[in-house]
Amino acid sequence: MEKIRDEAAFRAKVGDSGLTVAVFKAEWCGDCRFIDPFMPEVEAAYADRLTLIEIDRDELPDLCSELNILGIPSFIAFREGKELVRFVSKLRKTRDEIEQFLDRAVAVSQAVAPQA
Repeated sequence: MEKIRDEAAFRAKVGDSGLTVAVFKAEWCGDCRFIDPFMPEVEAAYADRLTLIEIDRDELPDLCSELNILGIPSFIAFREGKELVRFVSKLRKTRDEIEQFLDRAVAVSQAVAPQA
């Protein structure tokens, strides 16, 4: 998962025409560390449908404030700079819950895709 370290890089990634899911985390967050072992497999499974990026909320506090990131880890799906859907809860997220969210993000992105 590509780590985004500045706001310009974030805006470039989420402004892409493809589906980008931003994962907001922090080094000190136990629930964030809990998902680390399985996220590479999840990323590989969805590689043909979306791009995952990681943002450390402590490195980009202004961006996280703008996006109203209160709990972490938080997942927000973007396409062409617009937020499509987010997955935020105060509970620890399981692999199954994350995959369900990614499936929903893909479905929403396809639903709003311009018709050819």
